[in-house]
Amino acid sequence: MTRHAILGSGGIGGLIAAALARAGADVRLLMRPAALDRYPGRLTLESAVLGDFDVVVPAAAELNSDIDALWIAVKAIQLEAALELAPPDRVGDATVVPLLNGTDHVERLRRRYEHVVAGAIRVESERVDDWLVRQSSPFLRVELAGSDALAAELQRAGIETRVRDDERTLLWEKLAFLAPLALATTALDAPLGVVRGDERYESAQDEALAVADAEGARIDAEALKALAAAAPDGMRSSMQKDVSAGRPPELDAIAGPIIRGAERHGIDVGATRELVDLIKIRASA
Repeated sequence: MTRHAILGSGGIGGLIAAALARAGADVRLLMRPAALDRYPGRLTLESAVLGDFDVVVPAAAELNSDIDALWIAVKAIQLEAALELAPPDRVGDATVVPLLNGTDHVERLRRRYEHVVAGAIRVESERVDDWLVRQSSPFLRVELAGSDALAAELQRAGIETRVRDDERTLLWEKLAFLAPLALATTALDAPLGVVRGDERYESAQDEALAVADAEGARIDAEALKALAAAAPDGMRSSMQKDVSAGRPPELDAIAGPIIRGAERHGIDVGATRELVDLIKIRASA
């Protein structure tokens, strides 16, 4: 049986932990002592895809036993502090799968761990109460740049999973979908159905695709735009929820790769920059 540790117990980490635990996998959550003191030892999941259920998931304040897989599901701005709970000598040769937004984190993790497999998740999920995770989107998909065994485990847990052989495209495809959505919904403080017709959203989407192409990703632009057009009108981004709650947004993780890539390749990303500036104003207020 594969032994899983999950770093991050929010909307993504809690979702993955609950799904794997219900499927009978050996799962433990890693959380800081203050959170561990409040944790009742079980998670409640309300999922549009997996259904509603409670499941026991053990937790620890540090990685203190051998594992086969470490799933990293924290916000990018929390990554460095969170990694203290999973020191490299304890992780060893376990497969490390980050499900973070952006692209830059993969190389950072490879400087710390031996075996990192890039991953991406497409879902709207949040922890709405201390230990209640609500997954509201009609879709729940994970893509991994390797590891057929872990993909099979997610499939058995009810999560649609695909293994891809092009890591760069996997990461940029997720970012080209997410960045315009996150930036526009947050800057304008409105759901996707409202911002979808805003020219800044459409321009930011074109800019993200242009930078992705320059960076060597092979994205079917029309298919991605069709996917974005089919997303629920009521969809709100996690960045939008963070700013509304007074939490710092993941601006560098989501907009940073696009802006830095644009500078490398001489691409105009004016709409992306405008949305970033609007978010900074909202966040500072």
